[in-house]
Amino acid sequence: MSLEQKMSDFFKFEENDTDMQGEIRAGITTFLTMAYILVVNPSFLELGFTIDPETGVGLGIPFNQALFATAIAAFVGCTIMGLWANQPYAMAPGMGLNAYFAFTVVLGMGIPWELALAAVLVEGIIFLIISLPQVGWRTKMINSIPKELKIATMAGIGMFLAHIGLQEMGWVIGGATLVDIGAHATWTHQSGELWAMVGLLAIGIMMARGYKGAIIYGIAGVTGIAWILGAMDMHVADAYNGGVEVAAPAMGDIFSTDGFDTGAVGAALSALADLDSETIGAFLLVMITFLFVDIFDTAGTLYGVGKMAGKVDEDDNLEGADEAFMSDAVATIAGALCGTSTTTTYIESAAGIEEGGKTGLVSVVVGVLMLMGLFLSGLLQAIPAFAVAPALVVVGAMMMRGAAEIDWNDKEIAIPAFITIVMMPLTYSIADGIAWGIIAYVLMKLGTSKTDQINPVMGTLCALMIMFYLGPGDETTFEWLINMIF
Repeated sequence: MSLEQKMSDFFKFEENDTDMQGEIRAGITTFLTMAYILVVNPSFLELGFTIDPETGVGLGIPFNQALFATAIAAFVGCTIMGLWANQPYAMAPGMGLNAYFAFTVVLGMGIPWELALAAVLVEGIIFLIISLPQVGWRTKMINSIPKELKIATMAGIGMFLAHIGLQEMGWVIGGATLVDIGAHATWTHQSGELWAMVGLLAIGIMMARGYKGAIIYGIAGVTGIAWILGAMDMHVADAYNGGVEVAAPAMGDIFSTDGFDTGAVGAALSALADLDSETIGAFLLVMITFLFVDIFDTAGTLYGVGKMAGKVDEDDNLEGADEAFMSDAVATIAGALCGTSTTTTYIESAAGIEEGGKTGLVSVVVGVLMLMGLFLSGLLQAIPAFAVAPALVVVGAMMMRGAAEIDWNDKEIAIPAFITIVMMPLTYSIADGIAWGIIAYVLMKLGTSKTDQINPVMGTLCALMIMFYLGPGDETTFEWLINMIF
């Protein structure tokens, strides 16, 4: 039996109407759209070399230690998702949560990064327990959310992706009106913003003409142009280099073993063992916040990309939900043990799905490439963000198709669905979009005297979310309760 036949039997290619070449191509596509995390996550967790003035020691996790943890967490999560759940969803330390970890918890609250990692570890364990089929809370929760709100989640993620992509292209910037169009009057043939739009249209045209690999060709083409023109001294918000010039990498700069630094491995366990009455309150507050965001962020992402991949059945249930949630939880645990913030399912998985990915081989390919990123950080840093960003806009457009299934004439669902959609890009949070969609849905039903349409799960989630966002005074209810206890 050939290798391809063995792979086909294991990943069920025929059942999913795909083949090995297509799945590998989809995996590469997903990796290219999320490879930035190998550089961005360590940069966030390092806190820009911020030094404690009293001790002279860096407040953040050293870059190479965080790079090792990022690659390992992504590899573990993607491999489990692919080999066990057989789903095309990729995982890595999540954007947003890493910023909260670094700038709010460590820098703002003054909590040592080792203790913050301990909070992520415990959150991951709780996440795993409630995802077990014997418990099934995660699956019950997502299945209890009305179909229209879940469809709105998919559309909201699409808008979120497009919003991120347009910023990375340099077409959407901050301005007097909060957001504005980029400074197009100054763009020249060497401007990254211009070539980003060329890449976006090229990908769209190739997809419309039915070309396989359109997203990869688009990314590679714009990257090649950037290298030929000397990377154009860009003004875009380059996720890798902060907008400075990037150039084609020299062979000596591509390969490196600097990322094999295991200094942060096990730090979470040590911090957990050292918990005392002075640190337990802050620990619980951080852990609860991480748990809340992780639960809703993962649920929303999995449903959104799962529906796009055709993994949602006629009863609106997500295929392999328990396995997918558990894979996500294990990845979070592995990441915390190695030294990184919460690992979660990536919305960029939609890029590989749009490219035709349908099985776990997509995730395995991403995981292997993430691991190889430990050797190839030089090459990854030379791929400008504006070359990858058009793929996010294209995929965002494709994810908006679900919005047509919402009954916009029914105000009781149209308003909560709209809130779900717009809150995601405007708050930069999938979790916030889902939470306020749930709150709006339940309150709309209460306001129209249709309490019989509020199931117990939705009612409970609404109450918890209101407590989380609108606690007494200037503190959230969770902070208040923890302070009362400790």
